[in-house]
Amino acid sequence: MKIANPIYDVVFRYLMDDNKIAKLVISKIIGEEIESLDFQPKENVVEIERPATDNEKSKASFTVYRLDFAAKIKLSDGGFKQVLIEIQKAKFPTDIMRFRKYLGQQYYSEKNTTIKNINGKDHKSALPIVSIYFLGHHLDFETAPIIKVNRNYIDLATGEQLKSKEEFIESLSHDSYVIQIPELKGKRRNELERILSIFDQSQKESDHILNINESDFPEEYRDIIRKLQRAVSDEDIQNTMDVEDEIIAELEKKERRIGDLIESINQKDKALIDKDKALIDKDKALSDKDKLIEELKRKLGEK
Repeated sequence: MKIANPIYDVVFRYLMDDNKIAKLVISKIIGEEIESLDFQPKENVVEIERPATDNEKSKASFTVYRLDFAAKIKLSDGGFKQVLIEIQKAKFPTDIMRFRKYLGQQYYSEKNTTIKNINGKDHKSALPIVSIYFLGHHLDFETAPIIKVNRNYIDLATGEQLKSKEEFIESLSHDSYVIQIPELKGKRRNELERILSIFDQSQKESDHILNINESDFPEEYRDIIRKLQRAVSDEDIQNTMDVEDEIIAELEKKERRIGDLIESINQKDKALIDKDKALIDKDKALSDKDKLIEELKRKLGEK
């Protein structure tokens, strides 16, 4: 079966626009039951200049989506907790600074709060944040396809892990999940890896299309497959994928140019350092020569 490649921003947004699918995918990643999910889309348009046939510059643009969800999660004791879930995709290792900036905005935003009634009084409380990162590149040292970064409360005097959760700590720290898309290749060891195999780029028929076996997915997940199948014939989605290809290619060129420039600067710095060292060595040699001449003069004077 042919499906649109969800590594593309426009396809990923199209998939996660479906509340039922978003609940299913997110709940499987975080391992908790989501009672309700409120989609809070964030987007901005990226434009890149490109050469035009009439010798004037034209612009290509596509929309970058940050997917934020206010989730109501059911607890094992029958209660509920509310969290903010943010999902971001990265194509380059340098995207880490963009993630840091956006995460800071999430902590700062007054919108990411809720009202709790404590002792008959309303109390503003910050929503805990859960981050999910889909990486289109390999991490430097870890090869696990799906990594959970989990916080624990530890009593440093005893080493004991504390069981209770504190609002102060929960508001100032967060759990995160890192999904290395290249490491999903051929991995089907558990239910979550089977779901996320829709990102496995080894199944590419073309850049835009993956060819998968629908029977590999339990009936519970067939809605995901069928949604991506419909995206194949959506002309607007396909056109946006074409534009995204152009922009990513241009970004890759800029990344390479930046890399070459940094390498050139490093080489020039090294040449300057070597030159300075050579001058220092020359000055030392002259100083040693002067000392030798003075020593010879002294000895001649004594004679």
